[in-house]
Amino acid sequence: MIDKKSVIYALISALLWSTVATAFKIGLNYASVEYLLLIAIGFSLIVFLVFNLKSGGRVLPGSISKWLMSAAYGFLNPFLYYLVLFKAYSLLPAQEALTLNYTWTITIVIFSILILKQKIDLKSIVSLLISLCGVIIIATHGNISDIKFSSTLGVVLGVVSSIIWGLFWTLSVKDNRKESEKLSQNFMFGFIYILIYNSLFGNFSEIGYELLSSGAYIGLFEMGITFILWHLALRYSNNSTIPANIILLSPFLSLFIISIVLGEKILISTWIGLVLIIFNYNFLQIYKAIKSARKLKNNAKQI
Repeated sequence: MIDKKSVIYALISALLWSTVATAFKIGLNYASVEYLLLIAIGFSLIVFLVFNLKSGGRVLPGSISKWLMSAAYGFLNPFLYYLVLFKAYSLLPAQEALTLNYTWTITIVIFSILILKQKIDLKSIVSLLISLCGVIIIATHGNISDIKFSSTLGVVLGVVSSIIWGLFWTLSVKDNRKESEKLSQNFMFGFIYILIYNSLFGNFSEIGYELLSSGAYIGLFEMGITFILWHLALRYSNNSTIPANIILLSPFLSLFIISIVLGEKILISTWIGLVLIIFNYNFLQIYKAIKSARKLKNNAKQI
């Protein structure tokens, strides 16, 4: 039975996340990567602190091990992940940065094998290879025979951001803290890290309306409120694959918004690459189901 609350929360999450790629590019027009990230994490931290207090969670980690865990996870996400991702967006067209970041579908599988010791079968190997083909198509604009990147550094950073996210997600599976505590404590350390980074390497400038609104939007709807809505979608779901499939609408909606708001011409290679990255596993599952159905049909005829 499909829970309506789960579907509604998942749909809202997908819609909100589909807007943030455009928000990244707009915000980066008014501030440096690190300065925009400082404002965004600041707003998201406020959201998570309120969420944590209302959930009755600890504001601060309760033990040395939890302090170290929060410090490590907060370094990976939000600090390092978004720092690398924002830099990729500053170097690449939004459509390329968006789709390359979705290679976390590959890195999560790899880290699950390496860290969680999950077994890999032939189907998973084929799935990874198809996803890698999608990455190559996006990065080369479909000109595989004449490889030329719009920004080599940007492509590398886009893929690295997915590696960081895959590592963070895999490690966080072993984190048994309440969700509200995880978010607020990790982002508390993330805010400290980005504040120090700005003090050492940043270029503080006057906070104008455009910068403040962009930073607030990213902090609220990329990191803050939407994370909570997604958590609620999973909580109310009897089958986690339903919200997971709904959220796959997000990158495709993002491309439409990027095209309309930013005026980018979405390349055919972007659509093809994104489909290969995200839906290849589903294609394999469908193929397997069709093959099984044909086998059953043939067996029935023989009987």
